[in-house]
Amino acid sequence: MIQSRVHVSDLREHVGRTVTVCGWVNTLRLQRKMQFVIVRDSTGLVQVTHKRDDGPLEAQLEALTPESAVKITGRIVDAAQVKLGGLEMDPESIEVLNRAETPLPIDEQTGLEQRLDWRFLDVRKRPAAQLMFAVQTTLEQGMREYAYAQGATEMHTPKLMGTASESGAEVFELGYFGRSAYLAQSPQFYKQMAISGGIDKVFEIGPVFRAEPSFTSRHATEFTGVDVGLAWIDDVEDVMAFEERMLAHAIAKVANAHGEAIREQFGVEITVPTTPFPRITMAEAQEILRKGGWDPEGIKEDLDPEGERSISAHIQQATGHEFVFITHYPVSIRPFYHMRPADDPSVTLSFDLLWKGLEVTTGAQREHRYDVLLKQAAEKGMSPEPMQDYLNAFRYGCPPHGGLGMGLGRVLMVLLGLESIREASFLFRGPNRLTP
Repeated sequence: MIQSRVHVSDLREHVGRTVTVCGWVNTLRLQRKMQFVIVRDSTGLVQVTHKRDDGPLEAQLEALTPESAVKITGRIVDAAQVKLGGLEMDPESIEVLNRAETPLPIDEQTGLEQRLDWRFLDVRKRPAAQLMFAVQTTLEQGMREYAYAQGATEMHTPKLMGTASESGAEVFELGYFGRSAYLAQSPQFYKQMAISGGIDKVFEIGPVFRAEPSFTSRHATEFTGVDVGLAWIDDVEDVMAFEERMLAHAIAKVANAHGEAIREQFGVEITVPTTPFPRITMAEAQEILRKGGWDPEGIKEDLDPEGERSISAHIQQATGHEFVFITHYPVSIRPFYHMRPADDPSVTLSFDLLWKGLEVTTGAQREHRYDVLLKQAAEKGMSPEPMQDYLNAFRYGCPPHGGLGMGLGRVLMVLLGLESIREASFLFRGPNRLTP
């Protein structure tokens, strides 16, 4: 009778039975009288124990190499002395599905850049990396759940554009049947078109491309964006309220599903945030920081990374909250389509969300009036002609609306306490990395 595969995590239910385990050779201890092989699958580790007897199994075990893909059939035995779950496997047959070459190109001491060169091995060998992708799945599931519950429609917008979005800076240009196309920096314009198309709430989780020559721990040239657009809003507060509730729901889902594993693998305690999150204007934030001695050269209207960390620390000390919305960014550092309040046209009805000092979201109420958009674009020195398809969406009754764009990798980075966004994606893309 052919044995069906059993996951290592389920072996306790099969003590005394003969089962088949498929996985990779984690470690080999080939002693004079005994052979021990630790086999790893995606759910855990099991020890295979064989007493040398000059038989075919002994020769097969002797020929194994670390990370070879194997299929082992054997009897599951209670063995209190074995640290791996108090179980061991007494092998009856071994099939080497794919023998791994030796030596391996990475080990436990290998640095991050070389590990990224061999990312498939890095993920396979490190339970923490596999857990990160499980957390990402649950986080996205939680965000989608919240968005669906609010009646939002999930959209899939083009990533090829005929004109460079926004200001035209930081875009990737590519050949397109004898003319130029551009990779989308954001689904921003398309979300607004969907709102003008009568879809009240829209969201997308998809790829975003930024041609930024940035080599920091928080930048990538391709990443996954979580984008939301909301129609018929009263003001930008509606957008912030949607985001904080969505994040609280998703983080609670992660804590429930993976809290213990995250504590064990990453040493991080997941704190489910309470709502509402604190809010502070950019002017107030800068005033607080300058009183504390913050005075970066050349920065008058924005916050540098040190300022973001400092204001987050201040808010956490004052309120106990890890999140803070910085609001009312100056017009000079925001796009032309951000709405400006009537009583102070020098600022925008926009925000950034900081989590433990790292910016994870930018959002705003968008300007929905065609004539105002034209005026604000002209102020930024932008010509309306290349954007006419976008601008047309506001000529025939577009409602008041707002939206946000969140970096999934940055959220994961803060959630799991990762040092670099390079570890928060499967295959990282940056200015110096286009492989594997």
